[in-house]
Amino acid sequence: MNAGRLRVAEAVGMLAGYGLDAVFGDPRRWHPVAGFGTAASALEKRVYAPDRAAGACFAAVAVGTPVLAGAALAGLTRRRPVMRAVAVAAATWTVLGARTLRAEAHTMAGALDRGDIEAARGRLGHLCGRDPSALDEPELARATVESVAENTSDAVVAPLFWGAVAGLPGLLGYRAANTLDAMVGHRSTRYVRFGTPAARLDDALNLAPSRLTAALTVALAPLAGGDPARALRIWLRDGHHHPSPNAGQCESSMAGALGIRLGGHNVYFGRSEFRPHLGEGTPPLAPDIARAARLSGAVGLAAATLAATYRLTIALRARRSTTTSTASATMRPAAGPAGRRAMSGRQSATTRAAGRAGDVR
Repeated sequence: MNAGRLRVAEAVGMLAGYGLDAVFGDPRRWHPVAGFGTAASALEKRVYAPDRAAGACFAAVAVGTPVLAGAALAGLTRRRPVMRAVAVAAATWTVLGARTLRAEAHTMAGALDRGDIEAARGRLGHLCGRDPSALDEPELARATVESVAENTSDAVVAPLFWGAVAGLPGLLGYRAANTLDAMVGHRSTRYVRFGTPAARLDDALNLAPSRLTAALTVALAPLAGGDPARALRIWLRDGHHHPSPNAGQCESSMAGALGIRLGGHNVYFGRSEFRPHLGEGTPPLAPDIARAARLSGAVGLAAATLAATYRLTIALRARRSTTTSTASATMRPAAGPAGRRAMSGRQSATTRAAGRAGDVR
């Protein structure tokens, strides 16, 4: 019964943590993820070498430590459902970034609505790592919508997914892996080999959440004035065109839901890339950013509901298993001579009844 109560507590904790993020957003100071980043940077300085073996060691320690911390916290609260709910709520609030993501999108949309391109360029660094110096309104809007689409998975759906699957270790471990990917997963001269293990781990952890994000985006497209059938068609057609195995799923479904075209020439600091076009229609403008943010919020709420429902389902299964085991133990004869005599008596009665039935036949 205790296992079922813990699963219920975790479901309540995830919903509470989602609510805390929705109301308060990220802490402005002393954010635990920022503290993790500082610790990971210190570790990197100690173990860095321009090869994948060093990168694998770095990723194993940097991700394994939060996973072990989550497992230890789960162990400490295994008999305290209320404390488990509090711990899960705090961890969920820590790893989510839904409110901040939408707030940055609305800030960008407001700057573009005012025609303040310089202000918009100054805010882009809060969303992605592109060089904004030469970007106009459509390109700034495209970068914002693409970032909202991808980060709806990375910062909202994926943490909830792994929290639902693995509880506290899943919440903390996923956020650690995703943070490492942001730190060392890009193909700069320093990280082209060292950052590969962290990037591959993040890719693997996001395979399922990115597709869940895309599916929810398709289903909820009407909330942004979109057509689910069109969103599904674009997702299935263009989702694999992106160089990332996961980002393309989220961006293509968002493009289809909003009826816009994403992708094109991206300039980062020191390098440039061309991303295949995703979707149909014209590039996004400021109003499309607000629609993307609204759809992102709906997808996040749906993901939180699904995550809590999954933990409640596990709780129900645990309760049924406990009930079945209790019933089986009740029906089982007591051990020892008295139990054996009772069983022998029942068997003798059964044998006599069968003999009488034979006489009748």
